[in-house]
Amino acid sequence: MPERTRVIDEVRDLVGPAARAISRTRAQIVLGFAVVITLVCGFALAGAAVDDAKITANQAVAQAAVLEGSTFFRPLVRFPLPNGDVAIPELGVAYPRGLTPGTFVPVEYDVTDAVHVRVAGRTALTSSAPLLAVIAVTWIVALPLARRMRRRS
Repeated sequence: MPERTRVIDEVRDLVGPAARAISRTRAQIVLGFAVVITLVCGFALAGAAVDDAKITANQAVAQAAVLEGSTFFRPLVRFPLPNGDVAIPELGVAYPRGLTPGTFVPVEYDVTDAVHVRVAGRTALTSSAPLLAVIAVTWIVALPLARRMRRRS
């Protein structure tokens, strides 16, 4: 009578080589995640700096109302343009910390494209602390973890 193969044995034979490969390279995987997190945060800072440069190049100031339905990630504001139109940027306002619906806040915007709006007085530099903290904590955790994993393998 032929020997019956157990399902668990087949799964082990299928997954085993991949698990061993991951086990050998797990320190590099941890460092790879740290690099990816650093790059994402760096690109976010660079994007904020580019938006700030666009606003600074053609800057105008207005008093904006923070609209109902705003969230922490997408605070909506409404402000008047010099030509009499009203702008409500679809992506919200940059650097929204502390805004509450129903209040008014001074904003700086790009005259040529009112989509680029930030709270007056705030820039990528003043709001970069959280991203820099994420980068620092990532490397503070990743480096010792990767070293420990390398020693064990």
